Amino acid sequence: MRMTTAMPTNAKAKSVNENGSLPLLAWLSPAFPVGSFAYSHGIEWAFEAGDVTDARSTERWIADLIECGGPWSDAVLLAAAHRAVGAKEYESLREISDFAAALAPSRERKLETTAQGEAFMNTVLAAWPNKILEKAANAIGREVAYPVAVGLASGAHEIPLRATLESFLLAVVSNFVSAAVRLIPLGQTDGTKIVAALTPRVREIAARAEKSILDEVGGAAIRSDIASMKHETQYTRLFRS
Repeated sequence: MRMTTAMPTNAKAKSVNENGSLPLLAWLSPAFPVGSFAYSHGIEWAFEAGDVTDARSTERWIADLIECGGPWSDAVLLAAAHRAVGAKEYESLREISDFAAALAPSRERKLETTAQGEAFMNTVLAAWPNKILEKAANAIGREVAYPVAVGLASGAHEIPLRATLESFLLAVVSNFVSAAVRLIPLGQTDGTKIVAALTPRVREIAARAEKSILDEVGGAAIRSDIASMKHETQYTRLFRS
């Protein structure tokens, strides 16, 4: 009798993206060449102003940012870009990209998102090319906000949206903590404790962002926006934002 082996139910998914979510580990690593180490998202001015001075105040500041600041809007934009690529709605993707670039509240915040976005796209196109990614990149042009670039690349490679959002937000938290460690100074152990403490909140916000629509872009972290403006004229600076 001829015997056959049943095909696993997820075989098709694996054939489409055999790497699963693994590329995210490379794309959102501090070693990925986007220059994230050079940006503090205004935390440098917040430290000088006395808003962020220790582990507790750092954790509160970053928690507010991911809950109702720029990172929340970035998560919504990432999700919108991911869905647009999945549906091959390239005109909508271009509109999302333009909207994201226009949202930056200061010159330095625009530099922060577009410089990283361009570097990210150039690197992913060179190292992880595919036809959908190339078509989407052509649709948006050269200037692209960082979260849109990540959502676009993830969608083009059929990486699940929830995993992308969680990884992106956790990378944002880690980068902010890294800036605080260098500024305050904050010990490496205390910095790692902050990342661990905020991980459950990252999961919650990613779940919200996964179901979001573009109308939910926006926030109330006004002090952070002011910090990014004040940083432009700050006398002594380690960071570009």
